[in-house]
Amino acid sequence: MDTALRDELFQVLAAKGAKLMGVGDLSGIVDGELTTGVSVAVPLPTHVVQDLQTAPTEEYYHLYHSLNAQLNKIVEAGAALLRERGYRAQANTTTAVQMDGNWRTPLPHKTVATRAGLGWIGKSCLLVTEAYGGAIRLSSLLTDTPLPAGTPIEESRCGSCEICVKSCPAHALTGALWQAGMPRETLFHREICKKTQLERMKQATGMDADLCGLCFAVCPYTKRYLR
Repeated sequence: MDTALRDELFQVLAAKGAKLMGVGDLSGIVDGELTTGVSVAVPLPTHVVQDLQTAPTEEYYHLYHSLNAQLNKIVEAGAALLRERGYRAQANTTTAVQMDGNWRTPLPHKTVATRAGLGWIGKSCLLVTEAYGGAIRLSSLLTDTPLPAGTPIEESRCGSCEICVKSCPAHALTGALWQAGMPRETLFHREICKKTQLERMKQATGMDADLCGLCFAVCPYTKRYLR
């Protein structure tokens, strides 16, 4: 395992703005030879998250897309470095990977993140991290580089907390505790979630977008980040 190359990669990712980085072994999860996943995350500014506790905002809408663009550049830079070192690497950018009509991608960034040990899937059905709670945007890249992997997180650390469940205006969260491999439908109901997001965003901003953010804004781990 190439620890020195991992450290160099992390330096490149951090220079581009990544605040959380990790490597996960995706053997048995993805097909082919690109079975090393690199997960990166950038946090949302605290004032934006605080506003989301009341209602979605136009600022959040623009930030959502600008952070996605930043993440694209981060993973592209990481993939370029690994290719320069003679390995294969694929940046999972928003142009390379598209969600289908069911909000699914072939390999969710959240899966790479949990395999890399960055966090777990909360009752919100979003990644929760110790440092930033759920107030993050994620991306990832795949490679055949022999990088040392972190320790996967395979079960929820939410315990008995149900703040996001009780705060959800759509009542879309079931309150189930996540375990690796669990179907998404066990955690939340997508259709009512999307419908309510559209309604809240339209009412608050006049914009047609399925964004809300309340569930991660009220998470105790997120609030710890805000403090």
